[in-house]
Amino acid sequence: MRYARFASFVALAVAVYFGINPPSQFIAKTVAFAFGLAASSFFPTLLMGIFSKRMNRAGAISGMLSGILFTFGYITYFQFLDGTPDQYFLGITPEGIGFVGMLINFAVAFVVSSFTPEPPQEVQDMVEQIHIPSGAGDASHH
Repeated sequence: MRYARFASFVALAVAVYFGINPPSQFIAKTVAFAFGLAASSFFPTLLMGIFSKRMNRAGAISGMLSGILFTFGYITYFQFLDGTPDQYFLGITPEGIGFVGMLINFAVAFVVSSFTPEPPQEVQDMVEQIHIPSGAGDASHH
């Protein structure tokens, strides 16, 4: 137990030191990239999966792949290859491009799911059931 407490104290001291004296913008950029990649891949799929009975596997996968590939490619080109700031798309930095990737994901997922078969009825029923608050319509709680 003594070693665990000591290790916790050391970890806290290191965290405080780096919080006061950040090593560079590396950590901030890394976090921004992670959120951009998540926004361009998972967020639209989760949102459409909850609010659209029409969203299917093909649409979700296509949207996620297109969004994350665009975002990852943009970040890679401008951070690690020959991209220069004057080439930014609409002036958007690599840290902020996840928003555009998110829009691409939404568009591709919507189009692909429109041209592919609907999800099974039980999936559509489950999505509909999510929208009904638990206990709604149950008179015994009043």
